[in-house]
Amino acid sequence: MALAKIKYLRQSRALYGEKGAAPATANSCGVDLRAALETDSVTILPGARYPVPTGIALEICVPHAAAFLYSRSGLGAVKGLTVAQGVGVIDPDYRGEIIAYMLNTSDVPVTVEQGDRIAQLVFQPYLPPVLEESAELSQTERGAGGYGHTGKK
Repeated sequence: MALAKIKYLRQSRALYGEKGAAPATANSCGVDLRAALETDSVTILPGARYPVPTGIALEICVPHAAAFLYSRSGLGAVKGLTVAQGVGVIDPDYRGEIIAYMLNTSDVPVTVEQGDRIAQLVFQPYLPPVLEESAELSQTERGAGGYGHTGKK
């Protein structure tokens, strides 16, 4: 059984090449997503965010799995272009186009061109959030201690 079904939107199939959206190597844990822009390119100013369409939609076929959108390490480290919210969650019941909101963390404009690899999609298991209301929670050594409660060193 396939982990997911993929639907190419508009004319985006050609952007993903002969193999389509697939891991780059046998041991790649994710799939590179490409910019499926309505223009040839878009320039993202320093500190700005931009919604970059990827031209694909998914149907996740495995129970308790979701897709997670991560920054591409080279793009973030070299050009300062990262996934704006840190990690994007693609719920298994979402059928719309995957949009990668990109954030330019550099101090210079960054141009994204049609077909550029912009983010990576990784599939991971999750536990369904089943919560039980309780008037009391168990005690721990930490308790309600928040940020920095153990000191600086």
